[in-house]
Parts: sequence; C-alpha cells; structure tokens
Amino acid sequence: MRHLRALISAALGLGLAAALGTVPATAADSPGTAVTSSSPASYAAYEGSAQDARATRAFFDAVVKSVAEKRAATPGAQAVTVVYNASNAPGFRTQISRSTQIWNSSVSNVRLVEGSGADFAYYEGNDPRGSYASTDGHGRGYIFLDYRQNQRYNSTRVTAHETGHVLGLPDRYSGPCSELMSGGGPGTSCQNAYPDSQERARVDQLWAYGLAAAIAKVS
Repeated sequence: MRHLRALISAALGLGLAAALGTVPATAADSPGTAVTSSSPASYAAYEGSAQDARATRAFFDAVVKSVAEKRAATPGAQAVTVVYNASNAPGFRTQISRSTQIWNSSVSNVRLVEGSGADFAYYEGNDPRGSYASTDGHGRGYIFLDYRQNQRYNSTRVTAHETGHVLGLPDRYSGPCSELMSGGGPGTSCQNAYPDSQERARVDQLWAYGLAAAIAKVS
C-alpha cells in the first residue's frame, strides 16, 4: 500500500500528502462566529483572488490523489466517485445537495456522493474573503461558504461554482452569467447555477483521461 501511494504521488507530480477533509483553520463551525486565524496557503475566492489559478490546480491535484487509490482498486468503473463531507455546513445542506445534483446530472465521468472517508469537505461561517475553495498545499482541501456572500449572490450558484474547483475548473471572472465558473464576475443579479457545455466537457475530459492515465502508471 505504501508503495502504491508513492507511485500515485510520483505519477501525479503532486507533492501533496495526507487525507482530505480535515478541519480548516479558517472555518467557523457555527453561525455568527468570525474567522480570525491565519489565511490558508492558497485559496480561490468567488469574487476573485490573486492565488486563484494556484489554488484551483492544487485543490484538484489533492482530490485526484485522494481518489486515485480508490479508482485503482476498481479500474473498470466507468465513473470516478468523489466523496464529500457536508456535516460542518448544516446551513447549506440544501445548496450542497442541489449543486452536487447539478454536477452529477451534467457530467458522466465523475460522481459526487456524500459519505465517510471524504475526499474533501464543506464548511460554513463568516470570512471577509467570502466563499472559496482552499488547499494548504499538503493535500488537505475544503470548500468554505460565507454567510454574507451567500445572501448577496445566488447561493446554489456559489456552492456549485466552488464545487467546480474540486472537479478541476479554474475561475473565469470575465465570462458571462451562462458560465458557472465566472463566479461573482457577472454580479449579484446572475442566477445561473449550471455549468455550460464547455465546462461540462472539460470536467469529463479531466476525469476520463487525466485520472485514467495516472492510474495506468500504477497498475
């Protein structure tokens, strides 16, 4: 098993260690609790961040590393299953459920399910940076959902957008409302919570070819 993990890490070129889903230092576990601890090493914010590209790549790499071992055990499976933990975001359970249903109905090569042994987790609270997908650069990733921002923007869109980072999509703030990954770029009036055809195709491509290639190297 140790040898398999080493091969997976080398094949993906990650340098990311440990399992996902651990409690982020910045997450507030109850409504009204301000986030006061230090910033994560890398995060992709809904309304823009200088670290977006780095965070998206690191988060996706961390998730791929976590699921690659599971996939290697059942290489014939058509779709990759990515497991999430929503227990620390009870106030957004409806939005999380809707956003994962949106992605599961939009793509074929990856499926999001809630369960134990999570590959990533959702958290909620107050943070001046708003909502974001984050990784600390050591294999731990999570989605943070900010209360105030989710009151200003369509909350399901925010959640689906951040979940898009888990699946490997970068931000495109200059894009139209029809692009889910344009995030807060189109403004608060944007109500679209669905990925467009190019975003759907990109996710299917990433999980059909990128992960399959990595697993082939450790088979």
